[in-house]
Amino acid sequence: MIVSFLLQAADTVVKELIFLDANRKLKGGSVDLFVVNSYGSAFQALFICLLLPFLSKLWGVPFSQLPNYLKDGAACFLNVGKLSSGCDGAPLLPILFIIVNIGFNIALLHLLKISSAVVSCLASTFSVPISIYVFTLPLPYLGVASSLPTGFVAGAIVLVFGLLVYAWTPSNGCSSSASFSEAST
Repeated sequence: MIVSFLLQAADTVVKELIFLDANRKLKGGSVDLFVVNSYGSAFQALFICLLLPFLSKLWGVPFSQLPNYLKDGAACFLNVGKLSSGCDGAPLLPILFIIVNIGFNIALLHLLKISSAVVSCLASTFSVPISIYVFTLPLPYLGVASSLPTGFVAGAIVLVFGLLVYAWTPSNGCSSSASFSEAST
């Protein structure tokens, strides 16, 4: 489980360093959140393209069939062609997902900008049980709602309790920007 958060944590720390460095170099100014989000998305797209041969093997799609797979995916996204089952709600639902995802990423970047990488990662972690709970509701296009196991509910309670303890614990007065500026001098 720790390994699964490694890249997200590294990404968050790098973005925190970018914000702190920009604040120092711009003499109190800051980098636009949309610029940081756009660069992050561009690098994600680049690495997805570079890793596509490896990822297609993980997905169980032979690399030779990948062009047809992508063509069928684009047809389903646009809701055209002979693929009609499983493409309900396209393109509205995928576009809505993209808009919500961009909004979520911008909100996390704003939280990172005004706090720290730790708080941003904790907020991101808190969003997981909320998302799982929302997808158990009887929403359109999802079919029959499922129930949550008691272990999940207990784990979510422990997670929320831990986040509340962290949020209500007084800090020692040293902010991350102060420690970064002291370390860089």
